[in-house]
Amino acid sequence: MIDIAKLARPATSMTRCLALLFTGALMTGCAMVGPDYEAPDSEINQEWAEATGEGVTTNTDNYEQWWQNFNDPVLNDLIERAHSQNIGLQIAGLRVYEARALLGFAAGTLYPQSQGINASASKTRVSRNADPVSTLPDGLFDRSFERYGTSFDAAWELDFWGRFRRGVESADANFASSIATYDDFLVTVSGDVATAYILLRTLEERLAYAESNLAIQSRSLEIAQVRFKNGLVTELDVQLAKALLANTQSIIPELNKGIRQTRLALSLLLGMPPSDMQAIVGGRGVIPTTPNTIALGAPADLLRRRPDIRRAELIAAAQSARIGMAEAAKYPSFRLIGGVGYASEYGSDLTDTGSDMNFGAFTFNWNFLNYGRLRNNVRVEDARFQQAAAAYQNTVLNAAREVESNLTAYLRSRERVVALTDSVTASRRAVELAQTQYRDGVISYTLVLDAQQFLLLNEDQLTAARGQVARGLVATYKALGGGWQTHGGDSFVAEEIKDEMRERTNWGDLMEAESVKPVAAEDRGSWRAPDL
Repeated sequence: MIDIAKLARPATSMTRCLALLFTGALMTGCAMVGPDYEAPDSEINQEWAEATGEGVTTNTDNYEQWWQNFNDPVLNDLIERAHSQNIGLQIAGLRVYEARALLGFAAGTLYPQSQGINASASKTRVSRNADPVSTLPDGLFDRSFERYGTSFDAAWELDFWGRFRRGVESADANFASSIATYDDFLVTVSGDVATAYILLRTLEERLAYAESNLAIQSRSLEIAQVRFKNGLVTELDVQLAKALLANTQSIIPELNKGIRQTRLALSLLLGMPPSDMQAIVGGRGVIPTTPNTIALGAPADLLRRRPDIRRAELIAAAQSARIGMAEAAKYPSFRLIGGVGYASEYGSDLTDTGSDMNFGAFTFNWNFLNYGRLRNNVRVEDARFQQAAAAYQNTVLNAAREVESNLTAYLRSRERVVALTDSVTASRRAVELAQTQYRDGVISYTLVLDAQQFLLLNEDQLTAARGQVARGLVATYKALGGGWQTHGGDSFVAEEIKDEMRERTNWGDLMEAESVKPVAAEDRGSWRAPDL
């Protein structure tokens, strides 16, 4: 049995070791080398080029649930399902927890990097017939001896130049970047689901118009056949009517193929089998109606709202900290090494006063003759930071371009719909007149054929244009960076997935809401408790 009182005797040794560790903690408070991060400059217009367009306002909106502006319950349901079931989104959420664990790993480097409790027991018996025992008189000493020992050892490289704190700073930025990546994926998934759903409804409406034109053309064929039998027209009218009818029939399989493929794409986005999609989207529907106006806000709002811009800046912040890590390697490193324990020849004496032992050391190392390797490593990290800064600036410019481009497409599509609506109205009236006049023998079938071809073409173009308007609005909302705010910032995967991970691995508190919120920019790299 171990005597607790005896264990307490080497208090002086323990005190010395604790004093060394405390000294080390004070030394880690030195200033960090390397540059402190400053956000790269970015240029962006003061206002949108289409800000004065019809149906556009400069009011500010957060676009948190922009899909509800379409007033389509099926679309709302699809996006809600995608947010909870999309596999790619779940992977992005799991990468948030991965980055959080890496941050905890980096925070652990602020403390003694090596520590361990050691124990040993050995028994040795030397040969009597081998040197040096063979040269000694018999019985002079016992040829068998034992050794027992236990100790606690630690080694701490002091963060004198901030290398480890820069590592935490970089990990902090990477963790925040992983959240921005998740948010950006959420924006993408929402936009992709809405785009696919609108495409589905567009194809369904195009199919309905094609079938409607089939009925009109079939009626015209019947008229042509009657007139041919009565000798009023030649067979040419009949064959032209058949050709137009067959051409329209050939469109239907393509539209049905597109509908099937779009449903498959939706099922993938929702992370569910294709067979379940029918119950969700139901039968044929109509293209969702778009609101009369869209609030653009100011271009500068993109810098705060678009997740990909935030991610690009955080990547630059993480890289900036790596410059300091590389810079610190150019300077001397200081390390505290110590240990306390017991050692004895007999196990029963292990905790005696005379068995206690301890050691402590302070080491210094400086790789001063490195033939430019360390200095060039700093240059490498600095060049990478400048690349990240340039990528951030490009992301800002591209974000503004996407808004302008998609907004222009949306507004021009609306104008096209107005013109095509008038054309369809005229085409429908032309078909009615042509059929009546052909039946009465006033005009040739060529005019009937032209009128019906125009009607089919114009109705198809109008439906496609209406779909383009809706998809253009979705693309504009997506470019404005809306939709990521819905997840709340504290749950990146479903609870059942987190439960499965907890059963497999001890995650501690890293999956709790408070643990998956990034620290403020000014607190990155700060000293903190390790994640145990």
